[in-house]
Amino acid sequence: MKRILVAGLGNPGRRYQDTRHNVGFSVIDLLARQACLTFREERVPPRYLIADAHLWEKRVLLLKPIEYMNRSGGPISRVASYYRILPEAILVVHDDLDVPLGRMKFARSGGHGGHNGVRSIIESMGTRSFPRLKFGIGRPPRGMPTERYVLSGFSSDEGPVAKKVMELAVKGIEEFVRKGIDSAMNKFNGLEVASS
Repeated sequence: MKRILVAGLGNPGRRYQDTRHNVGFSVIDLLARQACLTFREERVPPRYLIADAHLWEKRVLLLKPIEYMNRSGGPISRVASYYRILPEAILVVHDDLDVPLGRMKFARSGGHGGHNGVRSIIESMGTRSFPRLKFGIGRPPRGMPTERYVLSGFSSDEGPVAKKVMELAVKGIEEFVRKGIDSAMNKFNGLEVASS
C-alpha cells in the first residue's frame, strides 16, 4: 500500500511551541492525539519526529521536522525519498500570512510566498508541485515586524478561533487522505470559523 506523507512545519523547542509559526506542528499533534499515535525521533541529521499509521484505510506518515524552519526541506525530502512518496502524495501544513485567521486553504502547488519552510522544501525536493494546507494567521498589526508577529502567540480572543481551525484542519487532512487534493479544496476552501 502506497503511503501518504502529512508534514507540519514549525520550529523546535519550547519557546516556539504555541506561536503562530508553529500551527503546522499543532495540527499534526492534534491529529496524532486523536488517533492515539506516538512519534519516534530520527536523531541522525536531518532530524524529525515521525509516526506511521493506518488512518482512513490508507497508510499515512505524520512528520514534524525538528530542524529549524528554514531547514524543513531536508527531513521531508529524505522521508519522501526513502518511502518513495511522490510529491502529489505529500501534504504540507503551514501558517500563512495571506490567509485571514479563522480560515484555511488547500492548494495543489505554488511558490513559497515568502515562507522559509516552504522555500526549503521546494529547494530540497526540486519541485513546487506538492499540496499544501495553509493555516491562516492574518497580517501583523500596523507597525509590528512580521518576524515578531509570527513568533508570537495567539491572543485570548484569537486562541479559541485558532483551536477551531486546527480541528477543521484535521478533518481537512482526512478528506485529503481519503479523496485527494481536489476534494479537499472543494469541501474546505472558503469555510470560515467564527469567534465564539
